[in-house]
Amino acid sequence: MSGAVLVVNAGSTSLKLSIVAPDDDEVPVDSLQVAHGQVVAVGHRLVHGGAHFREPMVIDDDVERRLMSLVALAPLHMHPALDAIRQARAALPDVPHVAAFDTAFHATIPDVAADYALPADIRDQHGIRRYGFHGLSVQWAAQRVPVPRLVVCHLGGGCSVTAVRDGSSIDTTMGFTPLDGVPMATRSGAVDPGVLLYLLRAGMSVDELDRLLEQRSGLLGLSGESGSVKDLETSSSFAADHALKVFEYRVATAIGAAAVALDGLDAIVFTAGIGEHSPRVRANVCARLGTLGVRVDDAANAAAAGHVGDAEVAASDSGVRIVVVHAREGVVIARAARTLVEN
Repeated sequence: MSGAVLVVNAGSTSLKLSIVAPDDDEVPVDSLQVAHGQVVAVGHRLVHGGAHFREPMVIDDDVERRLMSLVALAPLHMHPALDAIRQARAALPDVPHVAAFDTAFHATIPDVAADYALPADIRDQHGIRRYGFHGLSVQWAAQRVPVPRLVVCHLGGGCSVTAVRDGSSIDTTMGFTPLDGVPMATRSGAVDPGVLLYLLRAGMSVDELDRLLEQRSGLLGLSGESGSVKDLETSSSFAADHALKVFEYRVATAIGAAAVALDGLDAIVFTAGIGEHSPRVRANVCARLGTLGVRVDDAANAAAAGHVGDAEVAASDSGVRIVVVHAREGVVIARAARTLVEN
């Protein structure tokens, strides 16, 4: 395991640990108690880097304090991530700890796509702009499918669609926080801000509104049954099917918008839990994109659900590649940590 990196991925409801070898072989572990000589660094996934953390960073006490100021931007993710950093630094004090940020890959988004139509003094005072998320996953997908005009659909518990030109992010559906964009498992995605003002004026508290948008909306809210695509696909109810159709429609229109940003489309990637494991979602999303030359091979698409690694699922007459990419954020984190340590 010489040169191996322990990767700590703290989500809103889970903590995933793995050791990534120099050859990118990744082995899950169930404890921070690894031998000091077994790893050269510990890499931590941080959802939000704010305006200042735009590349991987070695974590010291000062960096940890600065990260605390970002908790309000993504509390469900940042609280557990910082807890994991404290525990890991205590358990492994003799190796460097590196923060890798989901927002960093999107630092290349131009102002025309990143700026909200709010007054400059408000934007500057509060650091309000489109930051984008899932950058580690999108970076991996862009490396696996290196085409000039790529759209990456990270569809899991959280969902985003990103336009990637020549390996760099130029626009994405998530914004200032991970709430924006397409509907997700329990998160609303984009909602008319007038709706939120209306609910507040109707007596809903800020905390109630937060729970509504983060935990009661998305596929769960639409269906009234579940936020899981797998559950909804096996349900016979109209509401479950409707929830999936809304989701598929929003993802397809987001891809269309990304194609406009890219001035064309060479490939679409589907990744993460839904993107990798739902042939129905992939097929129905792509069926709406025929005007862009997108055609799915039904047999290849169905077979990709159980495929290990990446799979090409475009039909032979498709003008656009369609690739199912196995998400490997841990490898991106480990490479970043190893590079910092070596340098």
